[in-house]
Formats: sequence, C-alpha cells, structure tokens
Amino acid sequence: MKNWESQIKQYSNYLKLELSLSPNSIEAYVRDVEKLAQFIEMKFEGLSPLLISSRHLQQFLQYISELGMSAFSQARILSGVKAFYKYLLFEELITKDPTALLEGPKLGRKLPDTLSYDEIVNMLEAIDLSKPEGGRNRAMLEVLYSSGLRVSELVELKLANVYFDLGFLRVIGKGNKERLVPIGKDALKYVRIYVEEIRGTVPVQKGSESHIFLNRRGKKLTRVMVFMFIKDLAQKIGLNKTISPHTFRHSFATHLIEGGADLRAVQEMLGHESITTTEIYTHLDRDYLRQVIQEFHPRS
Repeated sequence: MKNWESQIKQYSNYLKLELSLSPNSIEAYVRDVEKLAQFIEMKFEGLSPLLISSRHLQQFLQYISELGMSAFSQARILSGVKAFYKYLLFEELITKDPTALLEGPKLGRKLPDTLSYDEIVNMLEAIDLSKPEGGRNRAMLEVLYSSGLRVSELVELKLANVYFDLGFLRVIGKGNKERLVPIGKDALKYVRIYVEEIRGTVPVQKGSESHIFLNRRGKKLTRVMVFMFIKDLAQKIGLNKTISPHTFRHSFATHLIEGGADLRAVQEMLGHESITTTEIYTHLDRDYLRQVIQEFHPRS
C-alpha cells in the first residue's frame, strides 16, 4: 500500500494547490482512488498504481458492480479514477492512460434502483406500529437495511441466531455458508420489541418455533409476503421506484461504500464470494466489522 499512499498524497496536494479544490471535493476524489487501491491490494498485492492496466481496472469495475453499487455510484467512482490517471499522465509518471478505453455502466440501462437514506427513513416511518404486523415489518426492514441480508436469509433467521448482547446476527447464506454480520442499534431495538412483545401473541405452528418472523397464523414468513409488504409500503409513500427486499441490500452496500467503508468489509458482510476474487481471504476481525457499521452506516 505504501506505493499507493505516497501517490495518493501527492495527488491530494495537486488537487489542493494546483486546482484549488475544496476539502470536500478533494476528499471525494481521493476516496475513489482509495477504493481502487484497496481492491488492488486484495487482488494484486504490491502492484504499483503506475503499473495498472485496463485489465486490472475492468476487474475493479466488475467487483464494485458485484458488491451492489448503484450505476450512478459506479460511474462516479470511475470518473474519480480517470481523474487520478489523467494527473499521473500530466505529471509524466505514466506514458499511457489505462482508463482511456474504459466504459462505465450505462446510466440509461435499467439497473436495480437504490434508495436514498431519506427514502428509507420515509418507508420505515410510514409503517403503522399500532398493528402487530407493523412492529414485525419495522423489525424486518430495519434488519434488511442494517445488515444487508438477502430476503431468503431474513425469512430463515432463527431466534437463536440473534446475539443481542454482542450486536451480531448469525446468517446462513448461499450454499449453507455461515457468516456473522453486525446489526445496528435501531434494528436490534425493533427486533427485541417484536420478539418480546408481539411474537408471543400468535399461536406458533409446528415447524416454525425457531424462526423469528411469523405470519398471523404463526407460520414462518415466505419471501413473497416480504415482497408484497415492501411493494405496498412504497405505494403508500408514493415512491416512484421499482423496489424489492433486494433494494435494501443494494442500498446497504452503496451507502456503506459511499460513506468510505472498506470494500473487503462490505464484501464480507454481504456474504459475497466475488466472481473476480478467487482468493479465500482470512475472515476480518469481528470488532472491525462492527466498527465499519458504526462509522459508515447512516443508521448508526
């Protein structure tokens, strides 16, 4: 990383002294290059920014796309990376711009919608908490956004897999892979209210005793029911976007990364085996994952 750090520092000075950019603009430009540096360090350890080719950059773009970043965010990061390589070219540190032929995601193409933080808050606050299912639905949406779960992981979540004291969920993901995911304070609060005050008021059906989220008849929820309730909620607040439970997972990843979270931490929390990263990373320290959530998640 040393090589990257010195180049990024010089780039930051150039933006400040030569271009007279505001501190916020400099931070945004630098953050985009730091995301690339994190990826290169994970995938091509020790590779200098001066030796990057378009092949490396294409893999980086594929990686951030797989993490669930919105097309707009991907395009913005690419423009930040392009600005960095234009600077290296201008300073004659490289002779060829590896970003010259790179194309970002087509913004006109219909990609999954991402919700802004305000839209998420509007949805959460539109839930009628005076009804029992309102308390359950609030807890579910908080969990989807707080921890980036897939809808299948949400409906299969077990009571025993919520560690209230530690602030973690044990999630069984694709291919029966387990992971520990931090859960935010608000989400934990609403899950606790649901479990302690609401869940016990329905007669639990055989086979659903260990599942957290139940329907009115006491059976575990289906994915379709979660889809329907989110669709109804979007209609209720007049949200003109095509959304699903997956939108909350997308938004979770996008908001964390845009806030400056470490790419590898986000990948770990999503339970992604990235197509572009075949290495098996050592698991990140749990305290570190919790710190990432606390520092970069809008709802913390």
